[in-house]
Amino acid sequence: MNAPYDGDRGQGAGGGSASSGNTPPVPPYAEQVPPQQPVPDPYFQDAYGNDPYRAQDPYAQDPVTEALYDRAAHPPPPPGTYAEPQPLYQQPPAQQYAPDPRIWAQTPPPEPDGPSRHLPYGDTAGTTQFVGVDDLVTQAGEEPPEQDAFAYLYRDQQGSGPASASPEPEPLPAAPQQKSGGRASGLLKSSAVMAAGTLVSRLTGFVRSLVITAALGAALLGDTFTIAYTLPTMIYILTVGGGLNSVFVPQLVRAMKDDEDGGQAYANRLLTLVMVALGAIVALAVLAAPLLIKLLSPTIAEDTAANSVAVTFARYCLPTIFFMGVHVVMGQILNARGKFGAMMWTPVLNNIVMIGTFGLFIWVYGTSAESHMGVQTIPPEGIRLLGMGTLLGLVVQALAMIPYLRETGFRFRPRFDWKGHGLGKTIKLAKWTVFFVLANQAGVVVVTQLATAAGKASHKDGTGFLAYSNAQLIWGMPQAIITVSVMAALLPRISRAAHDNDPGAVRDDISQGLRNSAVAIVPVSFMFLALGVPMCTLLYSSSGVEAGRSMGFILMAFALGLIPYSVQYVVLRGFYAYEDTRTPFYNTVIVAAVNAAASAACYVMLPAQWAVVGMAGAYGLAYAVGVGVAWRRLRNRLGGDLDGARVLRTYARLSLAAVPAAGIGGALGYVVLKGLGQGALGSLVALVVGGTVLLGVFFVAAKKMRIEELNSMVGMVRGRLGR
Repeated sequence: MNAPYDGDRGQGAGGGSASSGNTPPVPPYAEQVPPQQPVPDPYFQDAYGNDPYRAQDPYAQDPVTEALYDRAAHPPPPPGTYAEPQPLYQQPPAQQYAPDPRIWAQTPPPEPDGPSRHLPYGDTAGTTQFVGVDDLVTQAGEEPPEQDAFAYLYRDQQGSGPASASPEPEPLPAAPQQKSGGRASGLLKSSAVMAAGTLVSRLTGFVRSLVITAALGAALLGDTFTIAYTLPTMIYILTVGGGLNSVFVPQLVRAMKDDEDGGQAYANRLLTLVMVALGAIVALAVLAAPLLIKLLSPTIAEDTAANSVAVTFARYCLPTIFFMGVHVVMGQILNARGKFGAMMWTPVLNNIVMIGTFGLFIWVYGTSAESHMGVQTIPPEGIRLLGMGTLLGLVVQALAMIPYLRETGFRFRPRFDWKGHGLGKTIKLAKWTVFFVLANQAGVVVVTQLATAAGKASHKDGTGFLAYSNAQLIWGMPQAIITVSVMAALLPRISRAAHDNDPGAVRDDISQGLRNSAVAIVPVSFMFLALGVPMCTLLYSSSGVEAGRSMGFILMAFALGLIPYSVQYVVLRGFYAYEDTRTPFYNTVIVAAVNAAASAACYVMLPAQWAVVGMAGAYGLAYAVGVGVAWRRLRNRLGGDLDGARVLRTYARLSLAAVPAAGIGGALGYVVLKGLGQGALGSLVALVVGGTVLLGVFFVAAKKMRIEELNSMVGMVRGRLGR
């Protein structure tokens, strides 16, 4: 009945000690007895000695690093040199303040002095914030801040010097300190600066196109300047642009990481080589300007006045090839050193200089609608003003990079020791990129020739190459803002899944990118179809109502092609994630061939004033064919499953919601244009009324269909607005 408790045996109840019954029990931590060490097993002691992953957390291992682990470069130590392993199954020592089951409500162990360095779940005492119950209740309804998907790209605020080895960890502070700003705020600030630079650059570029059209019109003179202005970009891309971005830049980054001087010598060699090559290309291009104009547009070359103006414009614009390449190399050197903002903001300076130049031209000579200036009546002073302003814009853009380079510690020193430093293998590495560019530019040349010929044959404004370029600029802005932004956030995940050989994850991310971008791309494409005329007459009314109306028809023909154009952009990211550049090349060849053939058919079969409209429709048709080819190849690459049924269902339901919206919105816009006229005021009212009704009807129809992607986007917007 009164048997002693088992824990008392051997301490007072069972004898063996001279203590009396009134002596209180001794706590276990007052007198520690060292545990008996077992004898190691000689057959087992070195069984797990050569374990390179013993000190690593298995849940924190990077599968890519583990797959690339070079075991030949890390041989195991010779036998007999292993550290003495701890015996297996050893009884752990008793804790210093272990609980005593015989004592009820015993005194807790003392708290350590200062913040503990051993916090649960790997927390750090210097960065851990302790909150009470009141704080937890107050913050229960708040959403945790989302991580910026682009933050890993922008490191402008991390310091001005080149990347270096990570410093030794500093000792933990005596108490937690709250700092304002820090690395996270710096990354967010850099992300905001870069996003703002991109947006401002695109907006100023759009304003630049508006001012050019207002100054030169949308007839033969406008086409002449557009061809001369486009020619340097085409030559740059065909010669060094593609290889520079795809081959030299990775080698530049690798040199900055591996070389003892932080890649300074390699960057100087690269910049010197590019400057010498571009200088030679500019000299040859300026001499061959008449041949280049004839190659790009035989129609303009056959017209004596137009050819003279085009060659003069080209000789002012062709030196910009040199400054394009220098700007790109300087920007990539800054990117490798963690500076991304400069390359986004400096193009704004080029746009501002050109806007000012063409604004001065309008101030002196008036708009095209007022002066009726053509290739035969434009004065030589006006040509020089526009040519010098165009060249000055690129010069300012390139020179503006120098202060940023000096801030990072980079000093340019010409170096001509190119041999034996890895620059010679770039031709082999850039092979498929060069082929890709050639195929793409071949299609552009064909369309340029046909569009200029059709514009001259129609004898109407807004039916030539300038009108085609302006409509394409409006049409491509949603793609550049929406789809590119969505895929910039998803591409790192797709690349990691491809490296991990996880086709299911690649499929899911591509499906997500397609469906998320479709929520905005589909209604915008139908808006271009329904309201293309009032949109272009509002933007380009300074060049004449007839020219704006013709560009509106071209935009309407482009409209629905935005959907396959966006889809192909997303699908090709899957091949790039697998480092496959050959398949995108073949796909580009198919798209360029279909575009050229269909454009030629439109030029032959359609009247001259509608030929460019047909070419705009052919552009979307070519990308629809390209999507079919790329989709099938990527589906086979991922094991026959690309989530096609779900993606197709999303696009079909969004299109069903957009069709009645476009019909109602387009009808209202047409009625307003008939009532108020096709001037700037009527176009503005038609665009506002028709666009509002179109988006409202689309939203209601999509909500009725319960399209989950639209609901997710609406929920995200409401969360951002705090509603």
